[in-house]
Amino acid sequence: MGALSASDGSANHPYLRRLQANVEPVRDLADAAHYMCILHGRHPGVIDHAIAHTRLDVERSWLEAASAAFATERAFLVRIVAAAGPLPSTPGHAESEATAAAQRHALEMLAQSDRAGCATGAALALALDWVEIRKVLDAAADRLSVTPPPTTLPMLEETVTVVDALVRESTIERAMLFGAQQLFAQHRGLWDLLEARASARGNN
Repeated sequence: MGALSASDGSANHPYLRRLQANVEPVRDLADAAHYMCILHGRHPGVIDHAIAHTRLDVERSWLEAASAAFATERAFLVRIVAAAGPLPSTPGHAESEATAAAQRHALEMLAQSDRAGCATGAALALALDWVEIRKVLDAAADRLSVTPPPTTLPMLEETVTVVDALVRESTIERAMLFGAQQLFAQHRGLWDLLEARASARGNN
């Protein structure tokens, strides 16, 4: 899971790294927060849905803790969007919104999969990827004078313990990695979309 996060996660996306550096226009940071809110700003979200599809106690304990912690992240995300105000004018906006809505639907379906391990894999991947996403949100908060709350998502060591316990079951391991791969793919697609939107605004 760690190797997958390193290779397929958001950290490798060049546009995310530019946003983390807090040198891009504030409208680009606001745009990122808005679209991340489309994916993860609603309740129930990926982690909440996954709780209903757990089969092992170790999964449920981690998911319940992560769900409670992500409520704080969701509220922070909404505060940034509110502070940012209306989205910057961007060519192809309707198509962008439709793409993001389709991504959200794909994540909802993934998080409600009855295949043992799949939903948990997506939730674990979200927690791992959120470490990088949170840096973008913190950059946006800095520019918009919003005070970031401390994150209380499970520590990496706790997440690794859950992964280690689950991979002992080969069928769960495969489904868990599939769920993680799909979530990472949706996030990479979002950063591609955001980069294209920033480019479109820069050319107009």
